[in-house]
Amino acid sequence: GGNLAAVVALTARDGGPKLAAQLLIYPATDFSRKHPSHREPETSILLTHSVIGWFANHYLGDADNNDWRASPARAKDFAGLPPAYVLTAGADPLRDEGDEYAKFLKDAGVPVTYRHFPGQFHGFFTMGKLLNQANIAVTEISAWLKTLG
Repeated sequence: GGNLAAVVALTARDGGPKLAAQLLIYPATDFSRKHPSHREPETSILLTHSVIGWFANHYLGDADNNDWRASPARAKDFAGLPPAYVLTAGADPLRDEGDEYAKFLKDAGVPVTYRHFPGQFHGFFTMGKLLNQANIAVTEISAWLKTLG
């Protein structure tokens, strides 16, 4: 979802509809999978390192994983994108990608709200009945969305 949202934001900026914002919840932004969080044992929870490989193979097929339409972090320019909320989880293989992407956006002058949830894993956001951190994330994102007018 976060990957598609980032790609849609880049595409829309370059000729699509004007978007109010981009909400990137633990986004996959670089299919090279070379970030340290892709090798840490503690990040291979639910969304395991091998499952990411499976998804990448099925999602990309023979496509070039360096193409920004697959790996939005490979875009040449991030200026002019809509405000972004980027959420990362500490025990998520995609953590470093989301962190890096938030920095790319910020460096390009895009307003970024970055929120990191240490100790949480990919998928925690949907587990509000079990994890209070999910409720906190939903509440914070709801408040952010309301600021967009």
